[in-house]
Amino acid sequence: MVRPVRREDLEGLLALLRHMDQEESRKALAPEARDLEGLAEELEDGLVLVREGRVEGYVGLYPFWDGAVLEGPIAYRREDLSPLLEGVLSLARPRNHTRLYAFPNEKNTDLQAALERAGFVALFTTYYFVKPPEGLDASPPPGVEIQKGFPGPTVYREVYQKSEDAWGLRLRWTDEELEEHFQDPGIVLFVAYEKGRPVGMAEVEKEDKEATLAYLGVIPEARGKGIGRALLAKAAEWARKKGARLLRVRAHDHEKEAVDLYRRLGFTLEEGVVTYLKEMAAR
Repeated sequence: MVRPVRREDLEGLLALLRHMDQEESRKALAPEARDLEGLAEELEDGLVLVREGRVEGYVGLYPFWDGAVLEGPIAYRREDLSPLLEGVLSLARPRNHTRLYAFPNEKNTDLQAALERAGFVALFTTYYFVKPPEGLDASPPPGVEIQKGFPGPTVYREVYQKSEDAWGLRLRWTDEELEEHFQDPGIVLFVAYEKGRPVGMAEVEKEDKEATLAYLGVIPEARGKGIGRALLAKAAEWARKKGARLLRVRAHDHEKEAVDLYRRLGFTLEEGVVTYLKEMAAR
């Protein structure tokens, strides 16, 4: 039976999440908490598949960008993935979500097959790499200067729009949201200027002993000059000085040069995540 998640399901859901954690071939976007109290606080909306009183599967549904995002579905048995998807689609339709997204690990072929049977389409794969921030020094090419700090919403949007070819999420942020975001002391932005013109930027976010290169982009006409490499060096330098022991970066599968660069620089592939999309029929 597929039904809304209840508080008494949390212990069984926690066991299911821990089961998922054991193998990459089971992983998908899922709740982060791994204790009952944290899970109770994190869960807001979702369904569980219960068989003989035991939680056998879970799928969550949360607002996201221009639609909603699925947590999971995850299940002990592959044949339970489709009923969970049917249940969450029934939940999504009356809410008029225009798009549904799902993010399985690239090795989770069972979930990918279930998503495709349900009408989801794979858009791209994002690869996540990790490395200590040492040994990444590089100077910007002649005529290029890298400045630290948020240059204001207008410049930020201009560079982001020209260099980003997969996601436009930040373009939906208001001026106030952007200003507030970059006031966080754990977040820094580096902007590359070529002869005074902004041509690229790198955003770094630090939490505890880890830093994440949340965004790295260079406008098309300025690529191939080493600007992205210099921005990466600035990001790594900042992370190192802030005490980060690991630096995480990412690249989409079509960004072959970035993937090759990270491998050459000694980054280790942590995981690949496939972005799936289902366009919902208008009501």
